[in-house]
Amino acid sequence: MSATREALVVPLIFLTVTLVGGLHPGTPTLMTAPSEFALVLACLLVGVLVRSGGLAPERLLRSTRPPLENANGAVVLVTLFAASAQVLTVLTPDSGVPLLLFDAFLLVLLANTLITAPDRDRALRSLLVIFGSAFILKFAVLASLSSLDGGRMRKVLVALFDAATLGTVSQEQLPAGSGYLAFLAIALFMIGTAALPGVTRQTKEATELQPFTGRSTDV
Repeated sequence: MSATREALVVPLIFLTVTLVGGLHPGTPTLMTAPSEFALVLACLLVGVLVRSGGLAPERLLRSTRPPLENANGAVVLVTLFAASAQVLTVLTPDSGVPLLLFDAFLLVLLANTLITAPDRDRALRSLLVIFGSAFILKFAVLASLSSLDGGRMRKVLVALFDAATLGTVSQEQLPAGSGYLAFLAIALFMIGTAALPGVTRQTKEATELQPFTGRSTDV
């Protein structure tokens, strides 16, 4: 990865994701921090990137790099974690049974992806499917159920869901433009993860040879 991309481009992308994902226009709280559970999910998400080879931490932090380059690498990792937590917070409802269901949905899918250890391309596609599904469920399905402008069909569906979930399916109406901000945050996050320094062929060969020859894995 080039010095410009490591020091400026990737951190700025993830910082933008963190800021855009935390925006709540038209509400008393303009910015919101990631939830505690989102921090746990962010750990799983970063683990998926590392296990799949989409992120090679040794290319960002290692003893053979100068201190300034290691500092740049640390900034990339910190901003990646913050952006991951913020995106996962954006994709989950605020309260009630939907919050529990979404948290369980994301936990199971991320844990399954981590265990199966797909390659980089499959991992990125899996993340895109996970984020896209959660986006549709929250900003299309759940938002329509919580809208005040729905017709008779919405009232019937809300009544059914309320009966099954003890009246906790409805959410506060989402601020105008929140779906667009969430979509932008997801798109930028996927661009940022695609730009991360991954495991190269030389890194894999060095890792496989090290137990026998003692060669370093530094690239």
